[in-house]
Amino acid sequence: MLDKKPSATRRVPLVIATVAIGGLAGFAALYGLGLSRSPGGDPTCKPAVATAQKIAPLAHGELAALTMASAPLKLPDLAFEDADGKPKKLSDFRGKTLLVNLWATWCVPCRKEMPALDELQGKLSGPNFEVVAINIDTRDAEKPKNFLKEANLARLSYFSDPKAKVFQDLKAIGRALGMPTSVLVDPQGCEIATIAGPAEWASEDALKLLRAATGKAAASL
Repeated sequence: MLDKKPSATRRVPLVIATVAIGGLAGFAALYGLGLSRSPGGDPTCKPAVATAQKIAPLAHGELAALTMASAPLKLPDLAFEDADGKPKKLSDFRGKTLLVNLWATWCVPCRKEMPALDELQGKLSGPNFEVVAINIDTRDAEKPKNFLKEANLARLSYFSDPKAKVFQDLKAIGRALGMPTSVLVDPQGCEIATIAGPAEWASEDALKLLRAATGKAAASL
């Protein structure tokens, strides 16, 4: 007579499969919760990713090293100071597309890049766009001010963070690997693109891309 009860050897794979499926389901649930809490999943930043996709074909020539945002990422509310030592935050600039740049006088590529940033500020600054160049010199507070004065870079507003916390905050989300670092930020404080290293920000390549990012270019790229 045949034994109709499943043997122990048959039951074991079934038990293992059930446990494995249950474990995977639990992992998926936890993973889903993690994604929902991730700074890269902010739904308010989806338009910034759409902007990045739109302007990606323009990231060539002088801006070939620009990395476009591929996931929604809201930047930390970076805290720094203005020229009078008054506190400022990234959120103070909501409503504008920003080019946030971190620089220091000890950084040779930074010093070479500053004239282009100053020229860019003169060409595009207004209700829709601003260059926010934040100095992170940690010792002599007058040195960066003197550098800007001696180089006749008067169109940029002076911002500073003598504790260099803005660098650490961007580094914590993988957006500051060295100096200089620049992040193109949409009016809601979301990443559009990032570049590690200097760029010719006053070039025609840069102007065309930034105008497109602020909606000043033709709809068809």
